[in-house]
Amino acid sequence: MTATRDRNEELGGWVPPRRPDWAVQEGRYVRLERLDPSRHAAALHAANRESDAIWDYLPYGPFTDEAAYRAWAEDMAPREDPRFYTLVDLSTGRPGGVASYLRIDPNAGSIEVGHINFAPVLQRSRAATEAMYLMMRWAFEAGYRRYEWKCNAANAGSRRAAERLGLSYEGLFRQATVVKGRNRDTAWFAAIDKEWPVLDAAFRRWLAPENFARDGDQRESLADLTRPVLVTADPERAG
Repeated sequence: MTATRDRNEELGGWVPPRRPDWAVQEGRYVRLERLDPSRHAAALHAANRESDAIWDYLPYGPFTDEAAYRAWAEDMAPREDPRFYTLVDLSTGRPGGVASYLRIDPNAGSIEVGHINFAPVLQRSRAATEAMYLMMRWAFEAGYRRYEWKCNAANAGSRRAAERLGLSYEGLFRQATVVKGRNRDTAWFAAIDKEWPVLDAAFRRWLAPENFARDGDQRESLADLTRPVLVTADPERAG
């Protein structure tokens, strides 16, 4: 269990970090670049068509055709918050998903990752995990103190993913909003800057090629590597 800051701790020389920019982030398996509808919409729509279930917990989608998806992407792409990135799988060179920074609050040192949508081709891949690592790494290296993840409480997959990535469960906001005509309770997760060195090491260890056998099976799980930083258990996972 990781110790947290005293509630009234003096922050000394801390200064608010800069807002995200559009610089490309590239790892071993994935590249994050600014969402560009003219370059990405067709490929993303084609990849997304493999399963309408990827839209179940998002406030938009599924999209009936490429034109509808492109119109959504053209609406999102210029925005500063949420700030959308396309995830390009380096093994294929093709876009396979999107994610964004949102609720960006430099004065509080807080930033959220959200609007995460991985097409089936990207799900459960090293590229998908590395994309989440790159976004978290940028935030903490830029000086953010808090990195948030919020999801529909009914979305068991998202809750598992948050803790696998090392974000601690912080509670439930009941009847937080209405999405597609249904109630949404929102589950909150977060990591803080004091936890980042351990998380960074865990991600690096998991993403290393030697962590994978020839058949692609992992030797160590990321959940095992990040578990030491979790400060609270998600009751939905605890059973």
